[in-house]
Amino acid sequence: MLFNSFLFIFFFLPVTLVVYYRLADSGFRSSAIAWLVICSLFFYGWWNPPYLLLIICSILVNFTIGRGLQRIAAGAAKKLLLTVGIAFNLSLLGYFKYANFFIDQLNVIFTTGVKLEPIMLPLAISFFTFQQIAYLVDVYRSDVQKYRFLHYCLFVTFFPQLIAGPIVQHHEMFPQFARLTQSNERLKQLSFGMVLFLIGLSKKVLFADSLALYASPIFDGAERMVALSFWEGWSGALAYSLQLYFDFSGYSDMALGLAKMMNINLPINFNSPYKATSIIDFWRRWHITLSRFLRDYLYIPLGGNRVARPRYYTNLFLTMLLGGIWHGAGWTFVIWGALHGFCLIINHLWRSGCKALLGPDRKSTPIGIFCGRVLTLLCVIIGWVFFRAESVEGAWYLLGVMLGTNGFGVPQDLADQLVYLQQLVHTFGIIGSESGLRIDLWSGMQLIFLLGLVALFFPNSNQLIEDNGKWFTFSRYLLSKPLLTGIAGSSLFFYVFINLSREAEFLYFNF
Repeated sequence: MLFNSFLFIFFFLPVTLVVYYRLADSGFRSSAIAWLVICSLFFYGWWNPPYLLLIICSILVNFTIGRGLQRIAAGAAKKLLLTVGIAFNLSLLGYFKYANFFIDQLNVIFTTGVKLEPIMLPLAISFFTFQQIAYLVDVYRSDVQKYRFLHYCLFVTFFPQLIAGPIVQHHEMFPQFARLTQSNERLKQLSFGMVLFLIGLSKKVLFADSLALYASPIFDGAERMVALSFWEGWSGALAYSLQLYFDFSGYSDMALGLAKMMNINLPINFNSPYKATSIIDFWRRWHITLSRFLRDYLYIPLGGNRVARPRYYTNLFLTMLLGGIWHGAGWTFVIWGALHGFCLIINHLWRSGCKALLGPDRKSTPIGIFCGRVLTLLCVIIGWVFFRAESVEGAWYLLGVMLGTNGFGVPQDLADQLVYLQQLVHTFGIIGSESGLRIDLWSGMQLIFLLGLVALFFPNSNQLIEDNGKWFTFSRYLLSKPLLTGIAGSSLFFYVFINLSREAEFLYFNF
């Protein structure tokens, strides 16, 4: 079941909210929480009912191990139990997500013919696995109080964030569950939640899915080694970069909005990453809760930045490499993670060098900030080519096209649109190449340009909702001008509604 489906919007969500509010208002707090757990399990099971047993089993085992860790005094036995818990979670993730890839690599190395039936990846297994590993580690560190089993179930299964994050931590959620049904600001939270959800739905349906119409044919063509032009190569890479941006941004907005409707605040997971001035800054803005998990439960335990420089950079590289593998079983994800690890090392070396040469109090200049943003975007776009490509060969082919290996000729259909440039391109002899695809490249480039401006310069959803005085904010008008807000919101929803027929999964559902 997708957030952008008729079933979710017109049946599942209204029924969930109405019953939840009735139970909460009647004083049945535990029943209201239990209802959310039931709805969340129904939401998960709708995709593949047999895998409902998997997540229930995972919850039972992890909760039992967590209780055991709370009862055992520090020592070898406690460490052994934690090891068992982590091994259990990683074994589930390893089997369902990486078994086929591992067998394929063994067959290549040893020229064997071992066959394994294709394994369907359980929805959200990467997310709820990491979330529960973090919980067990925190229990081991004695950072967790005893919580009710019902609260733990909601912590793992809460449907707004179950499928693609954010990856929440116990201290962010359990205190909210204790006051979950209090409704002092329900109208305000519901209004803000609906606005956030509508913004996210618009990003997904109107922006991300429209960009997919241009990105997908070009990446598919690269896999088939179709004769792509320089312009098509860059259009495909840029279209996918923006598609993923608005897809993940849209999901993040919808998740936060849905949670707000139930008086729950989820951590912000997306903060205008294409405005980043460095790769370090990018990872403080993109998938923020994954970066936090990798930092707290992998990078710091490896020694973080408290070790000698060579090991420090090794830890950084390994963390990003494993972050890439977390996203998917394939060499493209390994290369993507390694690329970001390498870029982070270069970024840290650059900062250390500038600090040594210019002093710790140096300030960035406007030209420095501009160059930083351009270089960061370039590195990120190159990384996304590997992230999206189905094979390493397809990624290298598309990158080669972007570097001009197929020449710089303007496709004839694009040249026909650029009447005012035809004489110029004729002069330089770069017109008239035959494209291997049949897409409306000119329309795609216009869409990329317009949505690129939105991603690079417009305020994000969090800035719009928060009444900080810097932007035209919704928060002032939600309560002061409800009629105006209602008309605007209804108009936008109607436009989104007529485009819902192109129902498409969120990209991060695959991870």
